[in-house]
Amino acid sequence: MSVKFAFAVAALSAFGACGSVAWADTVEAKNVVLVHGAWADGSSWAEVIARLQAAGLHVTAVQNPLTTVEDSVEATRRIIAEQDGPTVLAGHSWGGTVVSEAGTDPKVSALVYIAARAPDAGEDFVALSGKFPTMPVRAGVQNHNGWTVIGEDAFLNYFANGVPHDKAEVLYAEQAPTQASLFSGKTTAAAWHSKPVFYAVAKQDLTISPDLERFLAKRMNADTIEVDGGHMIMVSHAEEVADLILKAAGRK
Repeated sequence: MSVKFAFAVAALSAFGACGSVAWADTVEAKNVVLVHGAWADGSSWAEVIARLQAAGLHVTAVQNPLTTVEDSVEATRRIIAEQDGPTVLAGHSWGGTVVSEAGTDPKVSALVYIAARAPDAGEDFVALSGKFPTMPVRAGVQNHNGWTVIGEDAFLNYFANGVPHDKAEVLYAEQAPTQASLFSGKTTAAAWHSKPVFYAVAKQDLTISPDLERFLAKRMNADTIEVDGGHMIMVSHAEEVADLILKAAGRK
């Protein structure tokens, strides 16, 4: 058994008894706020948004600045402040960092993590991630004067694996440059300790280790699904992702 795998097994056991409140405690929400991650923008949620709107929910996608944790949380809090009533807050990838911090807002009724980070307050998430396998996309990250992007081959084959080629090319064209320092930023709160939590693990993820995703979901005591797709499952498996968000909103 490798050291990394042994750590994952031990960590899952250690955190099995703690985490968020039970998902059954969710209330019916009328709003959903979606937070995209690094190297993406709000349009990455397009297919999920259409499904949520068809179900009668009011949906807003945050245009995450991807500069600092503080900037991204502020942008999200501005959107939450505009919501009327209970609101589900969902994040993909690095957007889960924002969900963990901004999710403390009283309007937020449930949290949804889609193949996402889920740091504890003050946690060194880079160090935590280092205990799990390094994924192939890492080699394709390019740094241009402190701003990072993913090269085309790595984006199509690793970041958007499983997404139809034509859609993956569009996502590549829309990717938002991300400050390199963003990933080492720390949160000051972890809303998942006190809010119902839902998590979608991407089983074929080549950006974040699926084992890390499972660890995070277990640590939060999240209502968890496993989706047989890559990192961008809200594109390749929009129906399953939308269904999980609808469940968090008390609509399923």
